[in-house]
Order: sequence, then structure tokens, then C-alpha cells
Amino acid sequence: MFRGATKITLDDKGRMVLPTRYREQLAQAAEGKLVVTVDKDQCLLIYPLPEWEQIERKLMGLPSLNATARRLQRLMVGHATDLPLDGHGRILLPPELREFARLQRHGMLIGQGNRFELWDEARWNERRDLWLADESAADLPSELETLSL
Repeated sequence: MFRGATKITLDDKGRMVLPTRYREQLAQAAEGKLVVTVDKDQCLLIYPLPEWEQIERKLMGLPSLNATARRLQRLMVGHATDLPLDGHGRILLPPELREFARLQRHGMLIGQGNRFELWDEARWNERRDLWLADESAADLPSELETLSL
């Protein structure tokens, strides 16, 4: 399980060093093989390869005549890119994906259980503050009404 928020820095080539605390887990679970794709919130999603393969099967199993399903397949599978973790714990993010997520030099890596979200740091801070200030968030879906934190 990946959790927590970590500030990261991209070098001039677009490489990002994954935090040490995740490297061993990724080496064991995915042999250092990751997949990155886009998210509609304009961040990147980074999955260990075995997790991505499950998601991809589900996406490709959606009805091909459903316009929403096709759009999701085109975005997520169409942008999916294999990323090997190098010997220094780095991944090289393709320029088109960095551009999509507006990633500059400083980013935030957000653990989300089976995946990471990668945000431009300024954009993450802006969105996080909006979500925290959003009073409509008090209206929880029925599935969450019994959740106790």
C-alpha cells in the first residue's frame, strides 16, 4: 500500500527519484516495472505493472460501443507508458505526459493505495486547498455514511 505525500524534484531530463521507502516494495511486487498514464484531474497515475495489468483488463473489458467507456480507454490505455525503475531509483517521465500534468521542476507524489498520483506541486497545493474549503463535501455518498474515521 502506498500512502503519504512526498515532495519530489524532476531533473532537466524529466527524471524523478522515487522515495526510498517505496523502492524495495516496487522491486519485489513489480520487478521495478511501472506504468504511468493520465488522469482527468490533470495529474499522472503511476501503477506497479501488476496493478496496471488488472486495471487495463477491466478497462478493455468495458463495452466498446459505450462512448464514455471508449473515451476512458482512449485516455488511460492510450497514454499508458511503461517506465522501468533504473538502478538509482529513478523513472524517466515522457515529455508529453509531463506537459499534460503541467509538471515543471517540483512535484508532489501522493500515495493512493495501489498507485501514486503525481502532481505539479503548485497545482496540488491549489487543488488541496480548494477541496479542504469545499463545503459541499459534507454531503457524503450513502456508501460513506457509516465510515468512521
